[in-house]
Amino acid sequence: MKTNITLSMDTRRKRKNGTCPIVFRLSHHRKTIAISTGFAVPPEFWNKKSRDVKKTYKGVSSVARLNNLLTKKKTELRDGINVLEENGQLNGLSIKELKYRLTKKSDSICFFEYGKNLIEEMKEANRFGNAQTYIGALGVLKKFHKKEHLRFEEVTYAYLKRFETAHLKKGNSINGLSTYMRTFRAIYNKAIHQELVSADSYPFRKYKIKTQPTAKRAISKDKIKRILDLKLEPDSPLFHSRNYFLCSYLMNGISFIDMAFLKIDNIVDNRIQYRRQKTARPYDIKITEQLASIMNHYLKDKIKTAFIFPIIKRDEIQDQYKDVRWARKRYNKRLKEIAQLCEIEENLTSYVSRHSMATNLILNNVPINALSKMLGHRDISTTEIYIKNLPTHIMDEYQERLEI
Repeated sequence: MKTNITLSMDTRRKRKNGTCPIVFRLSHHRKTIAISTGFAVPPEFWNKKSRDVKKTYKGVSSVARLNNLLTKKKTELRDGINVLEENGQLNGLSIKELKYRLTKKSDSICFFEYGKNLIEEMKEANRFGNAQTYIGALGVLKKFHKKEHLRFEEVTYAYLKRFETAHLKKGNSINGLSTYMRTFRAIYNKAIHQELVSADSYPFRKYKIKTQPTAKRAISKDKIKRILDLKLEPDSPLFHSRNYFLCSYLMNGISFIDMAFLKIDNIVDNRIQYRRQKTARPYDIKITEQLASIMNHYLKDKIKTAFIFPIIKRDEIQDQYKDVRWARKRYNKRLKEIAQLCEIEENLTSYVSRHSMATNLILNNVPINALSKMLGHRDISTTEIYIKNLPTHIMDEYQERLEI
């Protein structure tokens, strides 16, 4: 791998006064990125061969001094690359991480700017779900901070406590706060790992992220059957929403986003094989007769690369994630209509299918290690949360078994 730094003129960004910026072109891992020099001259005064400003340029008091400054800065950047290479760190850095290492000092790194850089990297890796989480968290933090620049050193324990107070004062939830704080912690950890900021002032040694157990919403098999038996106009919005809910229930509680991205070629030997978006863990689910009776409606005359369900409409991956977000909102809204039609008093959401699947299997004495595998949990303690938070009507059924 070869890493280079060269001086160049960016003629694509010509300014209104006719000048073009002089930049350093950093090449690394077969990618190129620009580093600003802070200088700009008219293109006719840039010497492409020697890569410096022509002596005839009259826009500065001393052209020789300007060229010396550019050469000195290039030498500093080259030295920085050499140090990283000697320390064995260069190969492991992306081009954006390398740019940060070369251009930023610890006391000047902006938390928002660095977070934005991470978001761009996530988008490049097609991790749009994570990128959206970071965008939301940083947006809330910017609104709280009320300034464009936030140094890492400003994100102290006291600062986080003030953010917490402001968040809760608005009536927001503890778990919403937890999501934001986990994002801030991840950003800080990444910056420390890249040695862009010091670990000495790390605020999360003292600040502990709070969480609140959420009740696992589940409905009984009887209510699931009411949804199944509901008479709906084929291909109507409610018809599709009902089918998504039932397919999720019958596919081990598959998430809406994973279901949206399922393609015909995910079906192999009458099984659905896919990797979960959230964890990348593989799933291999049998297509039962009941599941097949619903899915067959969506499988007719489709090529292998087509999506099974009519959720994603566009071709660009970023647009596809937007399609899923909007479809999920409409899906949850329509589930409430379905609940009314079926006289289900519980709040029906996309998560209820997963919780109901888990709860009904627990009620049927399915071993917890088997349930854990079906849910795709890495740790059985995560599965135990479903048992700890069993709905009241399930606990009542267990209690009734005590009767003699």
